[in-house]
Amino acid sequence: MSALPQHVRIVDVGPRDGLQNEKQMIPASIKIELVDRLTAAGFTNIEVTSFVSPKWVPQMSDAADVMSRIRRQAGVTYSVLVPNEKGLARALAAKADEIVVFAAASEAFSQRNINCSIDESIERFRPVAAAARAHGIRVRGALSCALGCPYQGDVAPSAVAHVARLMLDIGVQHIGVADTIGTGTPEKTKRVMDAVLDVYELDAISGHFHDTYGMATANVYACLELGISSFDSSIAGLGGCPYAKGATGNVATEDVLYLLNGLGIDTGIDFQKAVETGQWISGILDRKAHSRAGNAVTAKLAA
Repeated sequence: MSALPQHVRIVDVGPRDGLQNEKQMIPASIKIELVDRLTAAGFTNIEVTSFVSPKWVPQMSDAADVMSRIRRQAGVTYSVLVPNEKGLARALAAKADEIVVFAAASEAFSQRNINCSIDESIERFRPVAAAARAHGIRVRGALSCALGCPYQGDVAPSAVAHVARLMLDIGVQHIGVADTIGTGTPEKTKRVMDAVLDVYELDAISGHFHDTYGMATANVYACLELGISSFDSSIAGLGGCPYAKGATGNVATEDVLYLLNGLGIDTGIDFQKAVETGQWISGILDRKAHSRAGNAVTAKLAA
């Protein structure tokens, strides 16, 4: 146990990654309240929204409104995803603390989704990252399909490391290694993270796991054994997996917190407030939360 990190940083991506594919339009007031509840629960990094074209992601069309109305707290990083320089300009106007740029570790995924190669996709972000850093904005990278691709299948750790090097070269300061389709297992996770550790320092790497096959918290533990101390998660498990029909997507924040609390690892987050927030947003969406720990705690209290 002593080898595990003593403190872990959780980035809750529920407001952005979790809500962006919801078919029903979520009012800005609900998104704002979700962010404010997460802030009140002690989260120090929240992925709030994305400045993408409303044509492609209508759910995020209220990004500027949401960013202008959240109740910001000192010491909390409010990050946004941006796809290009136009998105960055909007993020700067909204006073985002951090931007997120993205790329895939799979060539097939890159071609299929954004119609260009991995190298081309990352090169497009070079001026975005440079401009953000010139304005004092931190640049985080999201590296998708690092443990499997819906089109090509397995992805080699060396391929993941190659994309990580490209991201480092354009100025990405922190990289999130994502199991987009949730097929990763602990040993596979360790192999991929070891490859990325040849590129980025330990404290500049995050794990982002989907729970499609129920392996997300096991993969978090595998990362903890390597000393990795930063993870993305989504309150109530918001966000499905678009490549596995009916499957859950992002690992639930409450489940990750339950694991970390059980290991005696500090997060600075109020677990009960996180559970209450997960149950609240799930009620708004008229569904049961995708969080085993959250649902169990809620049922126990009800009893």
